[in-house]
Amino acid sequence: MNSALDKGQKIPFTRYDLGWVILCIGMAIGAGIVFLPVQVGITGVWTFAASVLLAYPALYMMQKLYLQSLCESPEAASYAGIITQYLGKNWGMFLAVVYFFMLVKGMLTYSLAVTFDSAKYLQSFGVTTGLLSDSPWFSLAVLCALVAVAAQGEKLLFKVAGPLVVFKLAVVILLGLVMIPRWDIRNSLHAFPDAKQFIIDTVLTLPFTLFSILFVQILSPMNIAFRRVESDPRVATYRALRANRIAYWVLVISVLFFAVSFAFSLSQEQALSAKAQNISALALAGSVMPGNGVLYLTTALNVFAIVTAFLGIYLGFEESIKGVVFNVLTRFIPESRINNRAISLGVCAFIVIGLWFWVQTRFSILLLQQLASPIYGVASFIVPCILVYQVPALKKYVSPKVWYVFLFGVIVCTAPILKAMDY
Repeated sequence: MNSALDKGQKIPFTRYDLGWVILCIGMAIGAGIVFLPVQVGITGVWTFAASVLLAYPALYMMQKLYLQSLCESPEAASYAGIITQYLGKNWGMFLAVVYFFMLVKGMLTYSLAVTFDSAKYLQSFGVTTGLLSDSPWFSLAVLCALVAVAAQGEKLLFKVAGPLVVFKLAVVILLGLVMIPRWDIRNSLHAFPDAKQFIIDTVLTLPFTLFSILFVQILSPMNIAFRRVESDPRVATYRALRANRIAYWVLVISVLFFAVSFAFSLSQEQALSAKAQNISALALAGSVMPGNGVLYLTTALNVFAIVTAFLGIYLGFEESIKGVVFNVLTRFIPESRINNRAISLGVCAFIVIGLWFWVQTRFSILLLQQLASPIYGVASFIVPCILVYQVPALKKYVSPKVWYVFLFGVIVCTAPILKAMDY
């Protein structure tokens, strides 16, 4: 039976396709985009331009390769499941562990961001005179509230996901436009650094550039969804690749405009101040720029970007920990005797207390992004390339692009080493 693609039939772009494009965009607009301008403000636009030229093509090639690897599998399964089919249980377990650390990194980043940014906004709006983040009880209250919502708000979260994403994207573009009258090119056109410093700064900026439009985490669910609704696997692959391509270009254009607009509006001193306060560029802009319009827009974007990302990641994080707890308990207690509600409450309490202690360290969010980059370098870039060379069915995808993706993954993994050299 010939595929619709073989017959030259046009595959319609439906509301279902649009829904997945929106979800891909929503996955990308999180901590990466709100902290990118701070890093750009510190290192300058030359470094940012170099990181974009390296990261954005590698990201597109990687996500396309990732989807092609998924689509070649006869079963519509998760990426970890497909890795297990292709390379065996050991590789599957390795990838599952790496993905868990990706969730942990997300929770650590967003718990810091939501605590310090919310305190800064309360001060900017005149609700408080000082920073509530100086009090450990404030962070405890914020984390308790977020976990309480996340633990029981899954249906509500998915129902409003589409409108929230459209709103976030609209605010990103609007903020870029609002910043134009405040542009001062001298803010980011720093003196060109020497070659060694330029290379170090570029590699250390790569994680921020990468995370600003990365949505690899949602590609596996998207592939499964298209395979479920489309009887022809080739058409399902075409639709998944098309949604990926559209989301990518929408993000590239909007995020680049947003980042450059912010970089030209905030001075290097202001960027360093944001780094010292452990806050995002949005929180800083809302507090230092005149006019309520900027404050309201930055507040809205920050709340929707960081809070929704926290809530979204929490769902997977809680399930992962519960899975470990059940695995341990069932070795000693029959499953019928395990109290699921008690386990859920215990896991929630464990997450709140763990994140609370973490926030008290006041660990630098910018530093965390750089130190955690090897997790993404391995899982998102290196593993798909290894897969292409190890699996006969994927040999047809071997090309210089695969080597570029692999090399980029290796470069991203060197960020912690270069950060240590930069101190």
